Amino acid sequence: MSAPGTAPGVLGPERVPDALRAAGLDPRGVLEVVDGALREDLALGPDVTTDAILPAGARGSASVVARGDGRLAGIPVAAAVVHRLARARGADATVEVLVEDGRPVSAGRTVLRIRTQLRCLLTAERTMLNLLGQLSGVATATAAWADALAGTGTVVRDTRKTVPGLRALQKYAVRCGGGANHRMGLGDAALVKDNHVAAAGSVAAALESVRAHAPRLPCEVECDTLEQVREAVAAGASLVLLDNMGPASMAEAVALCRPVGVRTEASGGLVLPDAAAVAATGVDYVAVGALTHSSPVLDLGLDLD
Repeated sequence: MSAPGTAPGVLGPERVPDALRAAGLDPRGVLEVVDGALREDLALGPDVTTDAILPAGARGSASVVARGDGRLAGIPVAAAVVHRLARARGADATVEVLVEDGRPVSAGRTVLRIRTQLRCLLTAERTMLNLLGQLSGVATATAAWADALAGTGTVVRDTRKTVPGLRALQKYAVRCGGGANHRMGLGDAALVKDNHVAAAGSVAAALESVRAHAPRLPCEVECDTLEQVREAVAAGASLVLLDNMGPASMAEAVALCRPVGVRTEASGGLVLPDAAAVAATGVDYVAVGALTHSSPVLDLGLDLD
């Protein structure tokens, strides 16, 4: 799959906001992340190494190259890093996209070509690669799950276990990898978990309270046992989270839920080798927190031409 807004071609500064919007991202939020990352690198002063070695005003070009196989995500974010730093220094930059977000890449593949002042290019290097590699790592892990679940009817979803400040970007990367997003925050959907059930006294009581408080929001109920699943279904839940259940219990839960139109989601320490067995139970979704909290980065490097 590919993500909208990152088609091959020159991605100039005027096109970056449109590319981010097309990807379902808020340009202002992304630029805040980019600016914060650049400030972090420059908080103690300018890039002393680059400034010492390269003459001011010297221009050059470089290629961003994949060092390993994976799935790409974050191209417009990388372009934003280059353009923001160039603009701050009164320079111009050209960013040429060779591979769009959502596409597979193999080791040795060039994904971007950049031309700007050399000082700007090398100062932006690590900030750009940190973001691009992190997001591509999430997309790569998600793609592995999506491929393992292909044809089963089960969809892999993310969670709120995201790096603070990077949620929108990490969830975008999940989409680039072929996964689906769960809730973005605490206010766009309700999820009744075990502590909520303990506080309310029962699954039914917790669900009733949520419906009275936010009747128009979707509500998912976490269940640890088949007894809780039955209670949630009887109380009118529309989606049940099957937490740390084995395949046999999951299959029984699906048999309880599917006939009455209640969707199911498996969760709880699932790893990729579990994909086939979990999908065979008939669950609608698989929740994998590791997509965003534990995926290794995709190794990409910047090579001066």
